[in-house]
Amino acid sequence: RMLTRTPSVVAQVFLLLSIILVIAIAVIQINQQKILSPGLKYGIVLDAGSSRTTVYVYEWPAEKENNTGVVSQTFKCNVKGPGISSYENNPGALAKPLDDCLNEVKERIPVHLHKNTSVYLGATAGMRLLRLQNETAANEVLASIQNYFRAQPFEFRGAQILTGPEEGVYGWITANYLMGNFLERNLWRTWIRPYRKETMGALDLGGASTQISFIPEDSQENFNSTLQVKLYGYNYSVYTHSFQCYGRDEAEKRLLALLLQKSNTSTNVDNPCYPRNYETALTVKYFCGSLCTQSLRPVNYYPNQSVNFHGTGDPGLCQEMVSLLFNFTACRNREDCPFNGIHQPKVKGNFVAFSGFYYTINALNLSGHFSLADFNSSMWFFCSQNWAQLQFTLPKFEEIYARSYCFSANFIYYLLVHGYNFDAGNWPQIHFQKEVGNSSITWSLGYMLSLTNMIPAEGKLIQLPLKPSLFTGLLIFLTATALLCLLFLVYLCIVSRNQKDISHVEYVFTPE
Repeated sequence: RMLTRTPSVVAQVFLLLSIILVIAIAVIQINQQKILSPGLKYGIVLDAGSSRTTVYVYEWPAEKENNTGVVSQTFKCNVKGPGISSYENNPGALAKPLDDCLNEVKERIPVHLHKNTSVYLGATAGMRLLRLQNETAANEVLASIQNYFRAQPFEFRGAQILTGPEEGVYGWITANYLMGNFLERNLWRTWIRPYRKETMGALDLGGASTQISFIPEDSQENFNSTLQVKLYGYNYSVYTHSFQCYGRDEAEKRLLALLLQKSNTSTNVDNPCYPRNYETALTVKYFCGSLCTQSLRPVNYYPNQSVNFHGTGDPGLCQEMVSLLFNFTACRNREDCPFNGIHQPKVKGNFVAFSGFYYTINALNLSGHFSLADFNSSMWFFCSQNWAQLQFTLPKFEEIYARSYCFSANFIYYLLVHGYNFDAGNWPQIHFQKEVGNSSITWSLGYMLSLTNMIPAEGKLIQLPLKPSLFTGLLIFLTATALLCLLFLVYLCIVSRNQKDISHVEYVFTPE
């Protein structure tokens, strides 16, 4: 009996130890990062768009700067006033509006980390236009920003004007990064490339330009606008194109210039895209002073002359006028060339449409993804409203935006359907979205990931205490040991019971 009891105790001890070790290894494996983490690092990006500047603060675990994939947005601040390109005549006035946001940023980032926090400023189409129009003024605006940041506690990495394709591809990186299309955590909490996950196309609508970026069906076909991007050790051939002057604000200025050109009078002009009974007076310089409207300027151009625009809220006529903003004849019926003579592969897969796309869709009381028919009926209904009714239908009412949503909706329709060749079949594959979690979908995150080299070319991202192979091996070994001990104990129980039964039978049949 002693012989049976000893193996039983040993087996029980082994079983208990195996269970404890399995739990301990799993807990350490999952929580080790939190224990080891030496804190956070921060980065600041200023998105200097044509209509406004937005400041973003990003953070990530400090121990793996060079090969981390875990960057999140922790703060966002809209700088008051217009975009930086509007300060061409007074660059010094930029400091005051920037101060309010930067003071908030300083409170969000621990003081001892200020000097190690990099700041990047990326300017987009507004500054691209200013540079074409007046290079000296553009350089002065950038120099004024450099001076401003010299007095700040952060490490300023320069102010740069992005090219259209850069803006497009950084937006594509951000969208796919946030959607988890480059990385995901597996069972062992290691970062891996998602199995068979497709990337999404990105549609960005700014104030002065619009971008389309996606991976075409036939990535072997070499388009002029294809950029090679290497992320986490994988190559992507991204088709990207930026249409200058096709941003929301610049496109509307072109419409106003066109309406003036077609009008019989130069002082009172009907605008079918403005809500019924809406009236506003705008100077000719406001809509004809831009590089985008240069060809539409009246022969007698008086910049300060005032024009009264009267809204007629006519969806059909608005659509007709908007179609004139696109040059569909330059393509001469070539299938891979939707408008303006630009070569574009066929759109493929899911797309995320952000920035101006999202705000207009939101104003039409739509969200996420929906049919083209739903979009058209919402647009028609919205465009038929009079000015007094609009104040009650919009989630947020601001005159300068409210008067233009009907134009924006028609512009988006023409851009997506006749420009990029989306149709009723693939329209529902466009997801109109502003952010993922708490992070805004904007080119700035992709820009910072690239500039801080936080998109490594090769290798694993987060190394846990045990390599996945070792962790799996140990887990299998300990589970097998526990199972063997359990089986051995069951066997001992059966043997012990059988012995009891035999001795009981022997006792019954013992002769007196």
